[in-house]
Amino acid sequence: MSNPGLEAWLQSPQGRYVMAWEQDMISSAVADVFGYNALQLGLPQCNLLAQNRIPLRQTVDETGDADVRCDLRQIPFAAHSIDLIVMPHVVEFHDDPHQILREVERVLIPEGMLVISGFNPLSIWGLRRRLAGRSAQFPWNGAYLSVLRLKDWLQLLGFEVDRAAFGCYAPPFERERWLRRWQLMETLGCRWWAFAGGVYLVCAVKRVHGMRLILPGWKRARAARKGLSIVSQKEGELHEQ
Repeated sequence: MSNPGLEAWLQSPQGRYVMAWEQDMISSAVADVFGYNALQLGLPQCNLLAQNRIPLRQTVDETGDADVRCDLRQIPFAAHSIDLIVMPHVVEFHDDPHQILREVERVLIPEGMLVISGFNPLSIWGLRRRLAGRSAQFPWNGAYLSVLRLKDWLQLLGFEVDRAAFGCYAPPFERERWLRRWQLMETLGCRWWAFAGGVYLVCAVKRVHGMRLILPGWKRARAARKGLSIVSQKEGELHEQ
């Protein structure tokens, strides 16, 4: 993700506040996801896969210190080869988020997990963005996407949204002391206006309809033997009668 002001924002109190919430939530979401390959698309400055136990975890981005540098619209991985993908703030800061999501669907295995974080337009943070205008620097220069709209996009691609969470209810203050003073908003916001958090996290699973479970050979053989034994027993009863 190449974005003016991103590096400075990540080091600011505001950036640390947001990324601390996301790191905690994403770590919980991916801790028990297993497989062989996991990708983090965007924000290689933050290791959001640290708590996951998949052996091969890579960061992918168009610029920066990523393990794989590429156009996110053409991810250089084989179809059905990735078990987990984490996308922090990609959909609202890229010109072609639909194509990126199509690529994500292509490379994920059936039942693979996708985790997306983004800024919520239906929040104080979203209002702050409207006041700043699109010419401002990160994070106010993105096209914020609501959770409902994101769910629609994912469902069209065959994903089933597993859960969504909201956080960062304090106003987007630039000073750390003011963010600390408004910490009570985290508890109140989760209880009374959960949908209005400044940031959201969405977890979705790739579903492939019409899949048929193929049993191992030894299971099929055992099932066949059971079926034959039942038929033989019924035939024996008929002969006795």
